[in-house]
Amino acid sequence: MSGMAKLSAPPGFLQRAQFTFSAWPYVLLLIAAISLPFTGANDYWILLATRMAIYTILIMGLNLVVGFAGQLALGYVGLLTIGAYTSSVLVEKLGVGVFPALVIAAVAGGAFGALLSIPALRLRTFYFAMTTMGFATIVSQIVLAWQSITGGGNGIVGPVFPAPFDAANGFYLFCLVLAAICTWTTLNLSNSRHGRSLLAVRDVEVAAAANGVNKNVLFLKTFFFSGFLSGLAGALFATLQSYITPDAFTLDLSVLFFIAILIGGRGSIIGPLLATVLLTLLPEISAPLVTWAPFLYAILLLVIVLLIPGGIAALLDVERRKPLKTGRLIIPQPVYLPSVLDNPAGAESIAMKQVELRFGQIRALDGLDIDIKPGQVHGLIGPNGSGKTTTLNVICGFGTPQQGSLWIGDRQIPFGSPSTRVSLGIARTFQTPKVVGEATVLANVMLGGTTLGTATFMESLFGMPRHRKDEKSLREHALMALRVVGLEELAAVQAERLQHSELRFMEIARALVSRPRFLLLDEPAAGLSPAEIERLGDLVKEIGRHGTGVLIVEHHSDLVFRMSDQVTVLNLGRMLAAGSPAEIKVHPEVVSAYLGV
Repeated sequence: MSGMAKLSAPPGFLQRAQFTFSAWPYVLLLIAAISLPFTGANDYWILLATRMAIYTILIMGLNLVVGFAGQLALGYVGLLTIGAYTSSVLVEKLGVGVFPALVIAAVAGGAFGALLSIPALRLRTFYFAMTTMGFATIVSQIVLAWQSITGGGNGIVGPVFPAPFDAANGFYLFCLVLAAICTWTTLNLSNSRHGRSLLAVRDVEVAAAANGVNKNVLFLKTFFFSGFLSGLAGALFATLQSYITPDAFTLDLSVLFFIAILIGGRGSIIGPLLATVLLTLLPEISAPLVTWAPFLYAILLLVIVLLIPGGIAALLDVERRKPLKTGRLIIPQPVYLPSVLDNPAGAESIAMKQVELRFGQIRALDGLDIDIKPGQVHGLIGPNGSGKTTTLNVICGFGTPQQGSLWIGDRQIPFGSPSTRVSLGIARTFQTPKVVGEATVLANVMLGGTTLGTATFMESLFGMPRHRKDEKSLREHALMALRVVGLEELAAVQAERLQHSELRFMEIARALVSRPRFLLLDEPAAGLSPAEIERLGDLVKEIGRHGTGVLIVEHHSDLVFRMSDQVTVLNLGRMLAAGSPAEIKVHPEVVSAYLGV
């Protein structure tokens, strides 16, 4: 990250592209919540507000799993149960102090949350949802059967906090402070490289891996923290209930938590927070219709999904609804490349040697040799199905050949492990742009610098100095990459609002953020206008001149010949020809098989 600190930008450039969350909804909610005990509200409303605060703690953690990581976790009531019974048993049966029991309950929730990350790595969508529901059922049955410890169906007394937290107002303010801290930490995480990585895994997992995101480690940390908050909420819930039985932890409660996130808006913090308040109040407002509560929740969810897919968060996002300027032009500015790339002289080459990759009886690559030299643009052309993208996939770790080897200089690189490639200086784009549509252009580009950050998960949670330094440096670096490709004015715009050609250049900016020694481009000119193709060619040539080795797969042969130093032609997984553009243009086999006569 030290290299990023020296970046500079033209005056006013960073200021135009700066965008942070609006603080006013959080401030207003906090002021209203703090004021409640001083308004003369009776104990019932204080109790209701306390329940909101406790639910907020759990939902902030669950939101990271459901809203950010995209996992259908329907059984988080099981973690709430674990937290409630752990604290109650420790205090009632073992005589542990209330506050140590609170911490132990949270850690227990975190441990079981981390356990849930294992099936999350292997299962998808409804299969994982059923796993979490099964987990909640198992927890409930254990509580019922373990009568000597949990009291079984008769229940157990919840912990009682010492003064001043034993009074309704004192306990409420205590829960409110914890809820505020949990909201703040998840907000910090959402605006960190860890939060961006979760969104990328949710929407474009292949791009997340290509940019250095280790899904296994990320999920383990996220699920532990989410479970920690659920266990904490469970311990507070036990105190609020005074006496807990298994009947207090129904699947309906778990569905309520899940619906709060969907109604609030995935990938948002303020949305689920407001939805928690709404769904906690709704049964009280519609008390005569309490038996219809599940039906009302379903109707509310249906209305949100059909009319406001982005949830409450989308309603608050005024910037999303502002029209973009029409007639936008992409004008790259390669003059800023020295601030983005920093490749040393005498860098090593990438070499594939006798690589053979088979899919059943089909040979996608058949004894392929190819060298990508630093500072050169290497074109890779050939008919459809000739193995061009497969070649990129092998280099980037997405394909595992049966034979052959991959080298960077004199180091042999193992096949597979795509998340390790960016640390080796290899970045890539894709045939179809892989972007997080709900995130801003800047956030998408900052994903490319995931491995450049040094702040730990915990440091990001609490917004510690190294986290703030990482974010500032990476933001400046990403903004400069956007200026290189000509998209700096769109930094604060959601990626889903961009034109196809702009997404192409945005992917290049994301790849440049990692300071690659090798840049692999997969059909970057597809869908571009002739003028945009020409500017793309000039930009790619300049990237090569700044020391980065470029391997470009492209069907526009004229573009490849104009900007490439070397060209390799593939056919049926084999090298048909290799040489300079001038040599390839007149190669008889290439003309016959690919270029035509």
